[in-house]
Amino acid sequence: MFPERRQRSFLDTRVLSRLSGFPLAARTPMLGSVSGRHPSPHRGSSVEFAEYRKYVPGDDLRRLDWRAYGRSDRFYVKEFEADTNLRCCLVLDTSGSMGYGSKEVSKLEYARRLCGGIAHLAIQQGDAAGVACVAGGVVRNLPPRRNPAHLAALYDVLEQARPKGETRVDEVLHELAETVRQRALVVILSDLFIEPRKLAGGFQHLRFRKHDVAVFHLLDPKELSFDFRRPTRFVDMEGGPALFADPSEIADRYRKAIGGYLDDIKKVMLESVVDYHRVGIDEDYEQVLMRFLIGRARGKGAR
Repeated sequence: MFPERRQRSFLDTRVLSRLSGFPLAARTPMLGSVSGRHPSPHRGSSVEFAEYRKYVPGDDLRRLDWRAYGRSDRFYVKEFEADTNLRCCLVLDTSGSMGYGSKEVSKLEYARRLCGGIAHLAIQQGDAAGVACVAGGVVRNLPPRRNPAHLAALYDVLEQARPKGETRVDEVLHELAETVRQRALVVILSDLFIEPRKLAGGFQHLRFRKHDVAVFHLLDPKELSFDFRRPTRFVDMEGGPALFADPSEIADRYRKAIGGYLDDIKKVMLESVVDYHRVGIDEDYEQVLMRFLIGRARGKGAR
C-alpha cells in the first residue's frame, strides 16, 4: 500500500507499526468526497441510527418506520449518520525559533516526527493529509491527498523544512481558514512565540469555518526551567537583538513571565475549543501521539 521505502531520519517504522492500531478521529462532523469512518453533517444510510423525523411528501417510503406508525398512527422516517473521509492539514511552524534545542533534538526535528506519524496514520486509514510550512507567511503548501504515493512528497516537504524567519502564526491562521475550504482537521505544530491574545482570532476563524483544530505546543525543557548557571549571551533566533545577562538576576522575572504566558495560552485554547497539547521536546513522541489519538477516539481530545 505504501510505496515509500527511503529511510527518513524523523520516521521510525516500529513506532508507526505500534500506533497503527489507534484511529485518527475527528471531533466534529467532516465533509469528504468518499465514504469513511468519520461522522458527516449529512444524513446517510449507515448502520448508526441518528434520529426520527416526521414524514414529508417525497421521502423514500422504504425508510418509514411502520412500528412507530403502529404505536402513534403517524408516519416517521428513520435517519442514520453518514460517514465520510477526513482531510488532515498539518501546519508546521518553520520560523527561526523552531531551530532551538538544548539537547540533540530541536523543536523542528521533534515536530517533523509528529507530522510524519500523523500523516502516515491518516493516509493509512484512507484519509487525506497535507502540510503547510509557515513562518512569516505560508512558506510551502502541499494540499491534502489520499493517495499513499502522496506520502513521499509530504515527507520530502518535511525533510526540506528549515528554521528561518519570524513567527506570524496569527496572520497565517486567518489565511488558512479561508484557503482550506472543506472542513478539515487542522493540526498546528509550533512553539507559539507570539502574544496569546493574537492567536485567539485565528483559532476562532478556523472554528467559524467548521474546522477541527488541534495544537501541539512545543517547548524545550530549558525554556521552562531557565536552568542557566553562568552569564550567557541570549540570541533571538528570529532576528532580534542579542542580550547578555546573568541568569541569576533575571531568572525569577523570567519564570513569572513564562508562567503568565502559559496561563494565557491555555485560556485562549479553552475559549477557542482547541484540542491543546503542551509538549516538552524531551518527551517520548510516541507517547505524545498515543495520548493524542486516544483522546480523540474518546471524542473529547485534550484541554
